[in-house]
Amino acid sequence: MLPRSMLRLRTADDDVLAGLDRIRTEFAVPGAFPAAALAEAEAAAAAPPPALEDLREVPFFTLDPAGSMDLDQAMWLERRPGGHRVRYAIADVAHFVRPGGALDAEAHERGVTLYLPDVKAPLHPPALSEGAGSLLPGADRPAAVWTIDLDEAGLITDVDVRRALVRSRDRLAYTGASTADPRIALLCEVGRALLAAEAARGGVSLPLPEQEVVHGWDGWTLEQRGDLAAEEWNAQISLLAGRAAAALMLDGGVGLLRTMPPAPAEAVAKLRRAARALGVDWPDDRPYGEVMRGLNPARAKDAALLYEAPALMRGAGYTAFDGERPASPEHAAVAAPYAHVTAPIRRLADRFATEVCLALAAGRPVPGWAREALPGLPEVMRRSLRRAGDVERACVDLVESLLLSGHVGEVFDAVVVEANEGKPGGLVQLAEPAVLAKCEGEGLPLGRPVKVRLREADPSRRLVRFALTG
Repeated sequence: MLPRSMLRLRTADDDVLAGLDRIRTEFAVPGAFPAAALAEAEAAAAAPPPALEDLREVPFFTLDPAGSMDLDQAMWLERRPGGHRVRYAIADVAHFVRPGGALDAEAHERGVTLYLPDVKAPLHPPALSEGAGSLLPGADRPAAVWTIDLDEAGLITDVDVRRALVRSRDRLAYTGASTADPRIALLCEVGRALLAAEAARGGVSLPLPEQEVVHGWDGWTLEQRGDLAAEEWNAQISLLAGRAAAALMLDGGVGLLRTMPPAPAEAVAKLRRAARALGVDWPDDRPYGEVMRGLNPARAKDAALLYEAPALMRGAGYTAFDGERPASPEHAAVAAPYAHVTAPIRRLADRFATEVCLALAAGRPVPGWAREALPGLPEVMRRSLRRAGDVERACVDLVESLLLSGHVGEVFDAVVVEANEGKPGGLVQLAEPAVLAKCEGEGLPLGRPVKVRLREADPSRRLVRFALTG
């Protein structure tokens, strides 16, 4: 997106670690698990696998960030007459967690796994999340296995989900994933079909790079990280299962959806004004999702428009229902009803939504413990996801301010990625390091390279502020 400068800023371990400790305290990041929860997890992990349908002959594989141990999903894809078959094994966390027990109560307190640059605060103890519950290669594991048939256009033709015993064959990493591997080549084929189907539905994917805190031998810095192709294809498999789950729950009249309202008209109008200011072509009859898919974040004007786009994707939440169909069941970015069912090791809601789906698919009543929990889960997830977002932002802000704290008064190359309408100021993205910060000044030129002077970098407040020069 930006020209690279010769500047390479890093900050020391001690400063970052001390700041991360303050963040843990400020946001009440969970620490050690209570003894009772640990005891339940260890006992469940030591128990033999349950007697289930045996699908260990299916050569499942996992695809995750390098070094990941909390593996929620494993897949196996096949071509079939007229399309593809997707088998998607999801860790069966419900097998290990006793409803109403100490481990269940602690999971409700945590809600999600929190990832910090130095350590993570897992939703479940490592004995489960990185051990007996994780779909690690070469180990027999209980799973909820989705079998989803697709036609050539990537549309669902049949769905089944059931409990089974699986054994993953291989653990692949995004960074090494290549279409030279027939498994990845087939994932590419299916992923592209699903992306085309998403575009036809009017779904929206934002190719927006993220700031990532990186630790190296000489300290900490920030880098911009965009999704690799294999990540994008893998995400489509997860979205596929989520859409299948939502349809199953809506047909069954009970469940937990992940919903998001359509973009407000005023937000779309603002994005159109930004596109005109940037010179990005947007015909009147072209939906914004199609425009977003055509943007290249390596181009400054496109990146600036992408930074404006998240304003159209607000209001996401969870919707529980039992009996009456929700008035607004869709997730606008997915352009279909959608549910979270693919990350139960790391996200609480998925365990309950999966249990509903398993019961509905088998034609049996939803277990009382799952049904009774549904109404309270939207608030639990709202609270926990908000904390996760706050912690992630605080960690990035900390490293930004530490990187720049000795450079107040210096001038940096940047690009304006957001300009406030009708008032001064906006946001700039530095060329190096990958800092995104507020900038003062009249008439910031959206999408244009600028010179900015660092006015303030305060690690105690995790604050960075620039001003336009000239």
